[in-house]
Amino acid sequence: MERIARCTLLVGAIVVLGAPGVAVADTMKWIGTWATSAQPARPANAQAFRNQTIRLIVHTSAAGKKVRIRLSNTYGEQPLVIGSAHIARRSTAADIDPASDRMLSFRGQSSITVPAGSTVVSDSVDLDVPALSDLSISVFFPATTVAMTSHNLALQTNYVSSAETGDVTARVNFPISKTIVSWPFLTGVDVAASSRGAAIVAFGSSTTDGDGSTKDVNRRWPDVLAERLQKGSGFKAELGVLNEGIIGNRLLFDSPQQASSPFGKLLGEAGVARFDRDVLEQPGVKYVLICLGVNDILFPGYPFTPATEIVTPEKIVAGYRELIARAHKKGVRIIGTTIPPFEGATFTGAGFNLSLYTADREKSRHDVNEWIRHSGEFDGVVDFDAAVRDPARPTQLLPAYAAGDHLHVKDDGNVAQGNAIPLALFR
Repeated sequence: MERIARCTLLVGAIVVLGAPGVAVADTMKWIGTWATSAQPARPANAQAFRNQTIRLIVHTSAAGKKVRIRLSNTYGEQPLVIGSAHIARRSTAADIDPASDRMLSFRGQSSITVPAGSTVVSDSVDLDVPALSDLSISVFFPATTVAMTSHNLALQTNYVSSAETGDVTARVNFPISKTIVSWPFLTGVDVAASSRGAAIVAFGSSTTDGDGSTKDVNRRWPDVLAERLQKGSGFKAELGVLNEGIIGNRLLFDSPQQASSPFGKLLGEAGVARFDRDVLEQPGVKYVLICLGVNDILFPGYPFTPATEIVTPEKIVAGYRELIARAHKKGVRIIGTTIPPFEGATFTGAGFNLSLYTADREKSRHDVNEWIRHSGEFDGVVDFDAAVRDPARPTQLLPAYAAGDHLHVKDDGNVAQGNAIPLALFR
């Protein structure tokens, strides 16, 4: 499989819109309080909406008094027509606090058409956004709209109205027709912070995306990190934590591109390809944790992944070095994380029942982890391996932490990983 060409590293265009008179003071800056990675969808499986409103729930990290959102049509083949959009604090389930409801505009207009391959940022609105709180973003689609850009593993219940209800973006008690567990189109929520504010990006695969954790309780390890930061004082409270994990993601190759994959044609672009968009272009980014590499080691064992994609530890290290150089060029501190163990890991589904562990793959994991720990090339290191492995058998996850596939961790394992991150890295 070909690596994505350098010219495609910036996928689409970002259109930042600002209405006259809607500006952040010179002493303020935008930082991300929530984000997710855009993923492409196969047309046959993509969700479609017509004369419907979706209400998406997101969990904030940093607080702010002004807010804006980002909507992505990165993988769309047609213009994306947004009829209207609202943001509010969630009260419970799909309902909102009416006093907090704000209409969102785009260059002063309540509707906008986002070109194919582009991303749009709304005008800002005044809204008290508490840290570690739930926001509701409601978007109305007046015409038939296919969600070719989405995030698959939301682990969050979101809501869709029926076609008969039309625009209910401002409705306090949302009329639920069905629920979904993805985030169509929405890729970011930003808040205005002081000049000391900054964003931390968690850049990884399913172990970052939260696979194995409990839906609707925000127990991914980046959520745990955000909670710890909010318990501090001073500038730490103005650190947003952005989860840019994608299930199945790899550092060096797209995941996967073959039509025979039970996941679909493409889960996400290679880490080296999406790094600029998902990390370096995030508002206020100052730190990034790299959590990629395990799928580079494991994926060639899947029958739908070519054997030509087998990588050596040296190739993974070369990929890390590329990201280190690009982060440093932008003044971003880059932190490496070790790869947790996977003995006993299996892939079951779509007619497959595969054991993923081999001695060769364990050696690759060991060699990559030793380089992360001892090379000194990252600006810091977090030892996730040590945090969740079984001391009695270090090649496997601690049983109390392991999810059923022995590759991902449950909530307690995510807490252990989040607690293993030295907060001094962000001083």
